[in-house]
Amino acid sequence: MTDLTKTPVTVITGFLGSGKTTLIRHLMQNPQGKRLAVIVNEFGTMGVDGDILKGCADASCPAENILELSNGCICCTVADDFIPTLESLMALPQKPDHILIETSGLALPKPLLKAFDWSAIRSRITVDGVIALADAEAVAAGRFAPDVAAVDAQRQADDSLDHETPLSEVFEDQISCADVVLLTKADLAGEAGIAAARAVIEAEAPRPLPILTVTEGAIDPRLILGLGKAAEDDLAARPSHHDGADDHEHEDFDTVVIDLPEIADPADLTVRIARLAAEQHILRVKGHVAVAGKPMRLLVQAVGARVRHQYDRPWGDQPRRSRLVVIAEHDHVDPAAIRAVLEAVPA
Repeated sequence: MTDLTKTPVTVITGFLGSGKTTLIRHLMQNPQGKRLAVIVNEFGTMGVDGDILKGCADASCPAENILELSNGCICCTVADDFIPTLESLMALPQKPDHILIETSGLALPKPLLKAFDWSAIRSRITVDGVIALADAEAVAAGRFAPDVAAVDAQRQADDSLDHETPLSEVFEDQISCADVVLLTKADLAGEAGIAAARAVIEAEAPRPLPILTVTEGAIDPRLILGLGKAAEDDLAARPSHHDGADDHEHEDFDTVVIDLPEIADPADLTVRIARLAAEQHILRVKGHVAVAGKPMRLLVQAVGARVRHQYDRPWGDQPRRSRLVVIAEHDHVDPAAIRAVLEAVPA
C-alpha cells in the first residue's frame, strides 16, 4: 500500500471558541464530492459540538461517521480511545474519503500527530494537514492568556523570570504545529484587529505560514483540504513547549457541568454568563437551554464575555434539560459560585 492510497486526515485545532465547529459545518456542507467523517474531542464529559454537527449530517457525512471522544483530551487517550475510533471509521462499509478531527480547545496537536506513527494506522492514514484557528479579535487583544499585560509586566520587572501562562503555551503550540492558520471572526475584528492578530501569529510561528481570514467558517475547502503535508513525518519542524516530555497533563484547566431549570429570558442568561467572565475568569461556556414557551432548544456558546445564542432545533423526544459546560483555569472553577451566578433571579 502506497502513500497515495492512504486516507487523509485534517487536524483542526484552535483555542476555546475559535470557531472549529463552525468551520467543520461549512466543510460538511461543501464536501467537494467526498465522503467525510468527523471525530470530535470535547474537554469534559458533556458533548456539545458533536451534537451540533450531527444535526448537519447528510449523505456526504452521515451521522454514523460523526464520532465523539469525551473521556479526556484526545492527545492523552491515544491508545484507549483514539486509535480504536479511527479503526472503526476505516472499517465502515463505505470508508470515508477524508477524516476531519476537531480537537479540544485545550489539546496540544503535536502529541496527536505522534499517534499517527502507530503501526496499526500508519499504513492506512496520513495527516493531510494541521489547521489552526485563532479568533482574530481575541488574539489582537491578547486574550489567549488570562492577563497578558500582567505576565509581560512580571517579565520586565524580573530579568530572571521566564514564565508563560498555560493559555499562551497552548496557543503557541497550536500555531507552531500548523500548516495553515485561519483568523476567524474577521468581521468582528476589523482591519486593524486582523493586522494586529496577523502580527502576533507571525511572531509566534516557527516558519512562514499561510494566514487566511474567515467569517462564519466560510472558506473554499480547496485551501485547507488536500494539502498533502504528511505532518506525521514532519514533526521536527513543529516545535512544542512539551518536546522531550513523555506525556502532558491538563491540570491547569478544569470543567464543570451546570444543570439549570427552564429559563424565561435568554437575554438575562447572556448577562449572567458575561458576569462569569468578568468576575470568575471563566474562559468558555457552551450547551443547550430550555426556554419557557419555546419548542426549540437554545444553543448557547460563549468565549469570555462574548455570548452568542440561537435556537437550533426542536427538543422533539429529548427531555427539556438545560445543561451548560463551563471551562476555566483550575483555580477559577468554583462550581457553587458559578451556579449561583447562573441561577440568580433577575432583579
